[in-house]
Amino acid sequence: MQLTAPKFDEAEIEQLRACLGSGWVTQGPMTQRFEGLIAERHGVKHALATTSCTAALHLATMALGLKAGDEVVVPAFTWVTSAHCAEYVGAKAVFADIDLATYNLNPAAFAAAITPRTRAVVAVHLFGLAAPMNEIRAHASRHGIAIIEDAACAIGTSYDGKPVGGLGDIGCFSFHPRKVVTTGEGGAVTTNSDSIAAIVGSVRNHGAGGQHVIEDEGVGPWTMANYDRIGYNLRLSDIQAAVGVAQMAKLDALLAERRGLAASYRQRLAGIPGIVLPVEDVGHSYQSFVIRLSHGGRQRRNAVMAAFAEQRIQTRPGTHAVPALGYYRDKYGIHPNQFPNAMMAENTTITLPLFPGMKLSDIDVVVDALSRELAAA
Repeated sequence: MQLTAPKFDEAEIEQLRACLGSGWVTQGPMTQRFEGLIAERHGVKHALATTSCTAALHLATMALGLKAGDEVVVPAFTWVTSAHCAEYVGAKAVFADIDLATYNLNPAAFAAAITPRTRAVVAVHLFGLAAPMNEIRAHASRHGIAIIEDAACAIGTSYDGKPVGGLGDIGCFSFHPRKVVTTGEGGAVTTNSDSIAAIVGSVRNHGAGGQHVIEDEGVGPWTMANYDRIGYNLRLSDIQAAVGVAQMAKLDALLAERRGLAASYRQRLAGIPGIVLPVEDVGHSYQSFVIRLSHGGRQRRNAVMAAFAEQRIQTRPGTHAVPALGYYRDKYGIHPNQFPNAMMAENTTITLPLFPGMKLSDIDVVVDALSRELAAA
């Protein structure tokens, strides 16, 4: 049984036909349509599609003007590019531990990590559950710290009834195949700031901005773009955006299905001792359904996952304890014990299969296998 799978049907084919028939396949009208759907859904003024959420995070740190000497607070349990985005621009990723119940940034740990050099915080909405934005915003506002929402897992996620992506200064989304909505590879930056949107739009397109008009020459077919800043080619193609347009039309149905499957998991797992279930929250989009084993540590967790693999049921750990990875451990001399909750989460979490079209009988297979292996491990 696969861990996850995208849901494609004739709707994606129709949009692809329209895109290919138009002859416009690079960033163009289909990308603009996709961006409009994202902006509308997440209640933001601007959405700018890009090649990945990694690119979106990089663009975010560039748009904020982060540089060497600046510090960016990052939760210690997240995908590695939540931290890499600071390092890309020469800033320093400073880690703060998580709340073990939610796997998201612990506000008290965030506050303790703030120094006079702190310029930004990456608030990750991990596995589709929104980070505690009220507390994060309170600390950030007090110290003049920008908020980057890493919403890679969080298309369709809400917090206190409001969609994520517009709760901080910049939101960053992913459309990787493991996400609720996918374009194969892809991402987006969201913001309510005109100035941030202008920088992101320029940097994703080689640094282009305005027209390069030569005196006494006027504007004509010879006029090219002006380049006042360094940039990259981080544009999403219209072919990918066509898939995204079709996927966004399914978002509500996909979310309803995921939430229903999560509820079925929760009901069936409730009577099995030694399992910590995901936090229940009405805004949770359940990009992943991640459980944690309450005892036995990494060895027992690995034994359970190995048994699942033998039965051809895919699983994976929740994600990384990033400070324990070689680059950060070696560069900053970090000891993993500084972040006990992040290490506990890395060592004891299991992501269970959850995908569109999954049947209740599939959940029964997973739950039966888990119950059996926990008893044996």
